[in-house]
Amino acid sequence: MENEEYQDQVEGRNAVIELLEAERDINKILVAKGEKHGSIHKIIAMAKERKILISEIERSKLNQIAQTQNNQGVIAIVPPFNYCEVEDILELAKQKNEMPFILLLDGIEDPHNLGSIIRTAETAGVHGIIIPKRRAASVNSTVSKVSAGAVEYMKIARVNNLNETIHYLKEQGLWICGTDMNTEVTYTKQDYKMPLAVVIGSEGFGMSRLVKENCDFLVKIPMRGKITSLNASVSAGIIMYEVIRQRK
Repeated sequence: MENEEYQDQVEGRNAVIELLEAERDINKILVAKGEKHGSIHKIIAMAKERKILISEIERSKLNQIAQTQNNQGVIAIVPPFNYCEVEDILELAKQKNEMPFILLLDGIEDPHNLGSIIRTAETAGVHGIIIPKRRAASVNSTVSKVSAGAVEYMKIARVNNLNETIHYLKEQGLWICGTDMNTEVTYTKQDYKMPLAVVIGSEGFGMSRLVKENCDFLVKIPMRGKITSLNASVSAGIIMYEVIRQRK
């Protein structure tokens, strides 16, 4: 696993409250001077209880530090995201006595899409998400904010080679489902009541050729309009909830 030396930051009141509630490590919390109303009270009280350093700074300086437009007067400085191993995801499914349900993201580069996928996956009970280390978005403050704090509860593994990981998952008894427009099988016609990993391809190009070839089966989401592709996070959500519907 990589040791990344940089710190990251999480911005916005709800996102920081989620961090505090999840008891994630926080180096310090920056609060804009004069921001004492509403949920800032709650943040300060929770931080004091956990003995986290609180620094009050001028709003103009806070805005300079911010990476997003909507910091709402609060930024938490945190260690980099703590990725897990693929084995940890499988172990979680085992502990829950559930058939594994994993997402493999093949080259999702937009952090907003990654955040949205994580948020939906957490609500859908997905056991974990696997992302590649190269040419893909990693978990940062934008991803954390878009996920509405779901990154704190979702196991996410980062791997060197997605295809090697697919082979490993197959050895552990999982079936690999790819999403592709050029297949005959509509997503509602496929049986998902099995240990499963669903591959979601990149925003512009879909799955890479080798990943596609390594899938056990492919499904498509029908398109009726003039636009011939869906946003990756929307596609992921549609498939995830069909899996949940079938597994009830």
